[in-house]
Amino acid sequence: MTIAASPFRHRCNFIVELARRLHACGTSTPRLEGAIRVVSQRLGVHTEIWSNPTGIILSFSTPQNSDGAEITRVLRLSPGDIDLRAMAMVDDIAERVMAGTLEVEAGLQALTVLDRPPTRGRLAATVLAFGLASGSVAALLRTSVADVLASALIGLLIGLIAVPAAKRPRLNEASEALAAMIATFVASAIAAFLVPLSLQTVVIASLIVLMPGLMLTTAVAELSSGNWASGTARFAGASVVLLKLTFGTIAATQLVHAIGWQPRLATGASLAPYWEWLGLLVGSGAFAVLFGAARRDVPVVMAGAWIGYGLTRIGGEYLGLASGHFAGGVFFAGLGVAAISNAYGRIFRRPGALLRVSGIILLVPGSVGFRSLTSVLERDVALGLDTAVAVLAALTALVAGLLFGNLLVPPRRHL
Repeated sequence: MTIAASPFRHRCNFIVELARRLHACGTSTPRLEGAIRVVSQRLGVHTEIWSNPTGIILSFSTPQNSDGAEITRVLRLSPGDIDLRAMAMVDDIAERVMAGTLEVEAGLQALTVLDRPPTRGRLAATVLAFGLASGSVAALLRTSVADVLASALIGLLIGLIAVPAAKRPRLNEASEALAAMIATFVASAIAAFLVPLSLQTVVIASLIVLMPGLMLTTAVAELSSGNWASGTARFAGASVVLLKLTFGTIAATQLVHAIGWQPRLATGASLAPYWEWLGLLVGSGAFAVLFGAARRDVPVVMAGAWIGYGLTRIGGEYLGLASGHFAGGVFFAGLGVAAISNAYGRIFRRPGALLRVSGIILLVPGSVGFRSLTSVLERDVALGLDTAVAVLAALTALVAGLLFGNLLVPPRRHL
């Protein structure tokens, strides 16, 4: 059956399900709406779409009757999380339907396969990835072996909270604050009774997976593209996550002081340089698992993290682009990651997000925003404001780099 012969309602149902799946994969509003417009045009459906982080409105009509909606759908959705495996599958199904090699009805049925719950092995791997990601970030900061081990241990504990919380709404609402309290309390206990730690570094590394840096970057990118409602809502959501993390940390710190513990702060030489590259290797693999990459895409996702981190070092240290007023290394890395990911998508006809998301994950300023709010709540307003300016500078540089990278090498589609 050709696309034109497929019933109009079936084509509309396919577009609705496609939009729902892209939203669940954490696709930004400009890319989601752009992808739906391309698919709708190919299917011969006039579609008006409005999307935000918690919902989608779609109106459908035939091209001959584009002045009035024949079908309207309103979807109330939860904010999506990055799932690169599902995004790649959705992209492949959409490409096959548009090419006519897969019927619309079969494409709709193929999308329902994504409803399968994750296996126990996948959940266990996600928990382990929490610990590995936290430990790797501490290694990238080159603090001490004790900091790396403590961050990995606390990251595992947070993973044991975050993974079950995804299926428990009440626990999920408080999971960030609870995780921050546990991270700060356990790190303080280790520093007080076992071994001195770089306390703030360990807490930040332990919470790195929950930091909303990627959400902040997406929000600013949406605002810059004119999607003000979506960008504002996403920015507000990221700010609330930061507030939860900050509250949990401050509350645990006050509890530690009330108990009378005296955490010992580490002083001494930093780790050898090879720890940084070991952390990058382990961290890129951990983030590939956390982003839900399929096995075939794990090397690509890991390569994205290496490219982003390497370009930041090249731009900041070797080309001398970074200064106290401009995050030149972050801009250079954002531009390079966007251009390379778009080129990858064009050459291999796969979603550029496989490279792009992991490429910017180590560049996003979520941890810096956390430090800013923590300083403000501790009444160090001057330091907090100074750190907030650093957050805005990094966000501006990163988003500008991504925008210029898209100009340099336009994306194949919108994913």
